[in-house]
Amino acid sequence: MLHRPTPPFLPAALLLAVVLLETMLVGPTASAEESTSAGETAYFRKQGGVAATSRALPEDLGEGARQVWRTELPSGHSTPTIVGDRIFLTTFADDELATVALDRNSGEQLWRQVCPAKSIESFHGTGSPAAATVASNGEAVFAFFGSYGLLCYDLDGQLLWDKPLGPFQDEFGAASSPVFADGKVILNEDHDVDSFLIAIDAATGKTVWKTERPGFTRSYSTPAVWEVEGRKQVVVAGALALMAYDLDTGSIVWQVRGLSRLVDGTPVIADGHVFIASWSTGGDESSRISMEPFADALQTYDKNGDDRIAKEELTTGPVLARFFRIDLNQDGALDKKEWQSHARVFEQAQNAALAVRAGGRGDITDTHVAWTYRRGLPVVPSPLVYDGVMYLVKDGGMITALDAATGDLLYQGRSGVSSSYYASPIAADGKVYLASRSGVVTVLNAGREWQRLSSHDLGERITATPVVCDGGLYVRTEAALYRFERKSE
Repeated sequence: MLHRPTPPFLPAALLLAVVLLETMLVGPTASAEESTSAGETAYFRKQGGVAATSRALPEDLGEGARQVWRTELPSGHSTPTIVGDRIFLTTFADDELATVALDRNSGEQLWRQVCPAKSIESFHGTGSPAAATVASNGEAVFAFFGSYGLLCYDLDGQLLWDKPLGPFQDEFGAASSPVFADGKVILNEDHDVDSFLIAIDAATGKTVWKTERPGFTRSYSTPAVWEVEGRKQVVVAGALALMAYDLDTGSIVWQVRGLSRLVDGTPVIADGHVFIASWSTGGDESSRISMEPFADALQTYDKNGDDRIAKEELTTGPVLARFFRIDLNQDGALDKKEWQSHARVFEQAQNAALAVRAGGRGDITDTHVAWTYRRGLPVVPSPLVYDGVMYLVKDGGMITALDAATGDLLYQGRSGVSSSYYASPIAADGKVYLASRSGVVTVLNAGREWQRLSSHDLGERITATPVVCDGGLYVRTEAALYRFERKSE
């Protein structure tokens, strides 16, 4: 844990600090997915994907919806962040990363600021180096790129400060988004080496505390903020475990073992519990990936007798497919420590959806896990908890609804879209919206019984999670950002 004194502010930072203090005193008053104005915070899944709205939303995006506007955008997977009448996103095109602001009413671009990255990080073939969603305190925005680090702009696009942090050792790149609480920008970075959770002073960009996360291999989950008994916790889902840290100090509060070896989804805070769902290849008992003891592996693969296993000495198998992440020192060969470290990850990985009760300290795996469910689990999308129901969407279009209080299965149904799913489900106005990678938006009637209302194909890939604001549904595709509203009757 690292503590640093706060240095004298620059004039722009001093102004922002005053605003942040006012923000802390006033506090948020509305759902981030619905609307954010001055003094309110917004970040990815702040309200778990649930938006309060007094206006009816469309039941389908075809005949039942009006397309208010469509703005073409460069590629990017960040979810739109809405602050008053402005929308903030990140983009990637022609080897250039940028933060972009749009007018919410017209869709017109207000400003664009290029990230000063010297090179672009490696990233997954279906990923993007513009993956992290922008966070805001209502007066400034915080954009993160794994290729560079964190940048803070005022709402008019003036750079207030930046904090280089990347790139990281991870051939899939960085995807976890920053969140904001009590004057701090919180960022979790779990990669092949040197994983950490950091709190940054939002006014100055200086580190408040930094907590190392040894043993946590690459994952891409965004933290959630949970207030329990008057103190705020930062809840982080990572490889094999769900952890909570004290927001003020960065110290560990509790942990729950039993997650997959790679976690993408973000925890959801609802009904006095934290919910998480994670799935990764090899984490089911019926199809578990395993690595033989290192001594046996040496006898099989070590052709030159140097007590290491080089990449060229492997011909096939799970180790070869994951060689980059197992080779922690990147010397082209696996030693005993590297081999055993990743063998442990394969051995302990558990694919599961969990509900965890509040109030625990230390290892609470055996005392505070309310229930566990192991079928129909998502790979990338976060879970959604809405009106006592937990929704999960699995690749192929399988939708699972669980009783959030008990974990009992309510129903399983199919979206009718055989596609992968990267966007997380959202809910508002008694409806649940799902967006497939192939570009189909499916609408469900929220409730304890299965009812699919519609599916509409936008004809453009969707990775970013949709958002709701003031009766508008905002859907980002690989080509554009749309604003839909319900047609007047």
